[in-house]
Parts: sequence; structure tokens; C-alpha cells
Amino acid sequence: MDNNTLAKLLVDDFGGSSNLIEVINCMTRVRVKVRDNSKVNYGAIKSREGVMGLVEGDQIQVVLGPGKSEKVAKAMAEISNAKLSEELATSTDKESLERRTRENKESYKAKQKQSGFKKFTATIASIFVPLIPAFVGAGLIGGIASVLSNMATAGTLTGDGVNNLIQILNVMKNGLYAYLNIFIGINTAKVFGANEGLGGVVGGMVYLTGMNPDMPISNIFLGTPLAAGQGGVIGVLISVYLLSKIENALHKIIPDSLDIILVPMLSLLAVGLLTMFIIMPLAGLISNGLIGFINGVINIGGAVSGFILGALFLPMVMLGLHQILTPIHVAMIEQQGATYLLPILAMAGAGQVGAALAILVKCRKNKQITTIAKGGLPVGFLGIGEPLIYALTLPMGKAFITACLGGGIGGAVIGAIGSIGSTAIGPSGLALIPLIYQNRWLGYLAGLIAGYIGGFVLTYFFGVDQKYVDGANLDNSNKFEFK
Repeated sequence: MDNNTLAKLLVDDFGGSSNLIEVINCMTRVRVKVRDNSKVNYGAIKSREGVMGLVEGDQIQVVLGPGKSEKVAKAMAEISNAKLSEELATSTDKESLERRTRENKESYKAKQKQSGFKKFTATIASIFVPLIPAFVGAGLIGGIASVLSNMATAGTLTGDGVNNLIQILNVMKNGLYAYLNIFIGINTAKVFGANEGLGGVVGGMVYLTGMNPDMPISNIFLGTPLAAGQGGVIGVLISVYLLSKIENALHKIIPDSLDIILVPMLSLLAVGLLTMFIIMPLAGLISNGLIGFINGVINIGGAVSGFILGALFLPMVMLGLHQILTPIHVAMIEQQGATYLLPILAMAGAGQVGAALAILVKCRKNKQITTIAKGGLPVGFLGIGEPLIYALTLPMGKAFITACLGGGIGGAVIGAIGSIGSTAIGPSGLALIPLIYQNRWLGYLAGLIAGYIGGFVLTYFFGVDQKYVDGANLDNSNKFEFK
């Protein structure tokens, strides 16, 4: 369908020319102000060929993608005689960058098919994302305690005051890590629609707190002693999901007068037995297998594995597949004190920073591109790569590929050095340095520098089209789509 035909149909869908007040072109979408929302046929708009998404509100937003949105907006304004506006025209540089990043990201996401696996990874993310500030805070406090402990062992720091401070910091850190499964149980219950208190209790069962360690309970199926913490976070996710199913089923069959008494008790009894004797051993096998496999890939593959993981991480992010790694990171931290996968994956952001620096140098006469690069670089160094990805390298096309390869170079260095882990998840870039396990931050810094240099060199020589050097603006044509 050509743009003029689509514009005419959209005007009709919005209730006709008389119902349109203003049409606003906003990079990847057309925003429309109408007089009467009841006249808008939202279903028809969503079904139109070329429409990638619809956002309702005071301004109705039709996602069309960069380039197309501008042409359709102009045609709609001409057909309806409505006011035509360009939203970016009055924005500051910072506002423009934020809007460009947000809208390009939404445009890419709108093009992706929502498969069952993507919905699953989104669910996993909703469980762990609220805990990221806790991981960062507790991880940094634990890092400080570790540094002080090493200095005390070496004799650099002495005295009861130092020892007391180390203990105080460890108490703060363990406020999360000692009871991590309880927090995860509560969040999982919230996401799956179970009672959050019961979810926390199920998470706490994994610790087998009531069991006498000198006389452990034997597994009724295997005959082996139960092990506290077996299965960890993966076991909690499975158990609380089952809790949600059992609890909701009981709510339907138990009379209201007995609901508050019987449902919690029966739910915990059923899930507790399943957790201790079936889920924990099974989840333990899964968790140990995953962690052993990942550690093996990193240790045996070395630089090659590091390059592949570092180069492919951003495409995984674009597809929403990276969320599935979150419980694996947490399980690795829970079992071995650190995740050795995260520092390698963090190199993907270093490649983006190096690419942005190359673009800034090579396109220094292009005001639009240099403004975007300068705006995105400060947060890029700190591991927040979305402005550089969605507003700069991805719209440029080849620069995204060279940036990914630069991240692969950084990953290769981390893989070659080996044994570089992170004690928490959340930050990346320079912000991850305080969380590097056992003070191996120099190796991590070497990987970052390699990622910066790799992204810079590859992008400078192979990632920038001459038209951008000559001053052409980004048209955000979305050359690379991730479906």
C-alpha cells in the first residue's frame, strides 16, 4: 500500500477530516490529536497494512517506522487540513536523543513476532528486574568488605575496628544473598498470581532450615540425604509456578468460609513435598548442568568462546533472548560466588562505545550524528548502551555489525585471561569494575579497552558509509530487522 492510500484510510479510521486537530510526525510514528475519541476506529487502524503498532492516549500514536511516518503524516495533514507539526523541531539535544532512542527501540520491538519463548523470557525478566538494585547495592557492599578483608589478611589494616566493619558490611550483604531464594519466591508468586507470602515460604523451604544437619532427611524416592540449597533459584521458579496452579485450583473448590484456613495449608503441604523430594533434586541437576556447561565453554573455548559470546550478545538483546540468562547468572553467583559469563557479555557495550567514538571522529562535520554520539557516550561508558544502539549504530546499519565485532574482541580478551567474574548483576561497562570477583578488575579493564579499540578500528574503516561523512542525516531506515 502506498503512503497516500494509507494516509487516506487512516484519516477515515480517525473519524474523518473534521475529527483531526493536529498531526505530528515523531520519527517512527504519527501522533494524532482528535476532537472525539469515540469516533476513532482503533481496530481498523491496527489492522492496516504497514501499521506496526498503536498506542492510545491523549495523542493517539500510530507506529509506522522511520521515513514512512513522515510521509504519511504529511499526507494525512494535507487530506484533512489539520495542523502538521514536527515534534523534534523544538526539542533540546538531550530530549531529541532520548526520544530517538525510545521510539527507534519501540519500532524495532513492534516488528518482532511475540513468540511463546519471548513471552517466557519477558516473564523471567519481570521476576528479576525488581531485584537488580538490591544485587548492585549488596554486591558493592560485599566488594568493599572483600577488599578490606584482603587488606586485613595482608596486614595492611589491623585492629578490632576493621574486623568489626568487615562483619557489619557482610551482614548487610547477606541481607540479600543469605535469603535470596525467599525474595525470588515472593517476586515469582507476584508474577504468576500466587500469594506472595506463600511464595516466600516456598523459596525459604529450599534452605531446609528445620532439618537437623546431623540427621538429614532422606529423599523418599532416591534414598539419599536432602541437601540444603539444592536446585537454588531454578527450583524456586518451578516450585512457585506450581504453587500458583495449586493455590488457584484450591480457591475454586474450597468453600469461602474455609478458604483462608485450608488453601494456604494444603498449598504449602503439596508444594513442599514436591519441592523437597522431586523439584530440588531435579533442579539441582539442571542448575549444575547449565553452570558446568557454561563454565566449560568459557574455560575450554577461551578466546574463541569469548569472541562469540561478546559478539552475539547484542543481537540476543535485540531479540529479547538475553533475559533467559538472568536466572543462570544468579545461580552461578549463588553456587560459586560469581558469574563468569557476565563480564564477557558486558564487552558488547564496549564495542558500541568504540564504534561511537569512531563515528564521532569520522563524521565530525555532521552535526546531527555528532550530537547523538556525544549524548550517548557518557552513559555508554557506564554500561547503558541503548542510546548508542537505537539512536546511532543500528540506524547506520554497518556500524552495528562492526560494534558487535568490537565487543567480540573484548570478549576474546576476557576469555583468554580467564576466571574474571562478577559478584552481582545489573551494571556493565566501567560501572561493573567494583563488582569484579577477587580483585581481578585489571583483566576486566583490559577487556574493556580491547572492546573500545576493536569497535573503533572496525567501525572507522568498515562501518561508516561515506554519505554520513559528507553530512547526510540519519534516516533511521532500520536496515537490520530482528524478528
